[in-house]
Amino acid sequence: MSELWSSHEIAEATGGAVSAPFAVSGVAFDSREVTDGDLFVAMPGETTDGHRFVDKAFAQGAAGAIVSQAVDHPHILVPDSAAALEALGKASRKRMTGKVIGVTGSVGKTGTKEALFLALDRAEPGTVHRSVKSYNNHVGVPLSLARMPRGSAFGVFEMGMNHAGELAALTRQVRPHAAIVTAIAPAHIEFFGTEAKIAEAKAEIFEGLEPGGTAIIPYDSPHVAILYNKAERHAARVLTFGMSPDADVCALETVPAPGGGTLVTARLPQAELCFTVAAPGDHWVSNALAVLAAVEAVGGDLAAAGLALAEMPGLPGRGERRSVAVAGGAALVIDESYNANPLSMAATLKQLGRETADRRIAILGGMRELGDRSAELHAGLAAPMSDGGVDYAILVGAEMAPLADALAGAMPYAHVPDTASAIPLIQTEMRAGDAILVKGSNGIGLSRLIAALEQATRDGDKN
Repeated sequence: MSELWSSHEIAEATGGAVSAPFAVSGVAFDSREVTDGDLFVAMPGETTDGHRFVDKAFAQGAAGAIVSQAVDHPHILVPDSAAALEALGKASRKRMTGKVIGVTGSVGKTGTKEALFLALDRAEPGTVHRSVKSYNNHVGVPLSLARMPRGSAFGVFEMGMNHAGELAALTRQVRPHAAIVTAIAPAHIEFFGTEAKIAEAKAEIFEGLEPGGTAIIPYDSPHVAILYNKAERHAARVLTFGMSPDADVCALETVPAPGGGTLVTARLPQAELCFTVAAPGDHWVSNALAVLAAVEAVGGDLAAAGLALAEMPGLPGRGERRSVAVAGGAALVIDESYNANPLSMAATLKQLGRETADRRIAILGGMRELGDRSAELHAGLAAPMSDGGVDYAILVGAEMAPLADALAGAMPYAHVPDTASAIPLIQTEMRAGDAILVKGSNGIGLSRLIAALEQATRDGDKN
């Protein structure tokens, strides 16, 4: 077990008092995720208090805890456990001597973060740390920092926000050497009013750049000027990426690759690279260009990055492709169930149109946090669905009513109130040779539909 923190170091970082010496190999704030050797951070939540689960955490193998009330286990006693976690994250960042990359954006930030991890790890295995899942908020970012092993050569951290000022606080904890904005879309527009305001909030990531740092921004974005103006004030260098030949990192040529990916010839400031992006879709080509820009900015191995992009598997909920057994063969299910906004919906529907299939089916869940533009933006998906050659649609949730109205007479569809209603419908409807896109905001719960289809396949294998 590799020591991540000693009790002395934790106390020094947080200003807490040690009850008894201990050492930990990991950090967790959810008792369900605690494994042997972890530090459990007991924090009050919206519905419960982590101190109620201290005994459970130690039963699962915790070696120590950060608490704001004394417990009968080895611990660090602090006035505020949430503030202590943030302090521990800052201490981890302070002792890190490698290069750090921050990633934000309305679309593609988790996928880009994962691709960056693989690209850097391909050249230096075991030396790269990244935030897991979508731990990108005021709790997830300090947790991800606190988990960073000693001596990491690279750290890759995702940062999210739904209000102005949130990224400014997070990026000053991460202090990246390179900061990426992937794309701007009307995600969380309910809280901002306009996409321009979203771009301004995303550009806060550049405020935390280390001296000499690089800002990496999407050249093809209609908000590139907002991002560029902010980047210039905080970055020593600004790199743009995109499909335009005027971008600093651009795709000179793209050709469909066998298996659904894309063969790309890219130009960078100091190199030209031919590589394959395993994940299908133009949006993944854009993500890959951002990855290459970041690898170049922190002195990574571009050739190894190209190999990693060719090997990258699909992520559950974010493009993973599954073969589901049905009578007479199998159907392709494209799992985009984790999240959705108008830009990502359009991108994945466009890719669905490129799939070789007997029928193309779109199972679309409502998009959340669109405010008073919700009806307009949902109805606006009719055009991308038509362009994507959708043959049949299942629309899930009340938010989808405007799209149902827009599709009336244009294509066959069903509009159901929830995921539970959609599951038996698609199980009855799907046939061999179908390509089925499943996409919606996480709150709609379309991941349960994916799980039901997988379970049906497993049950079929047993028979």
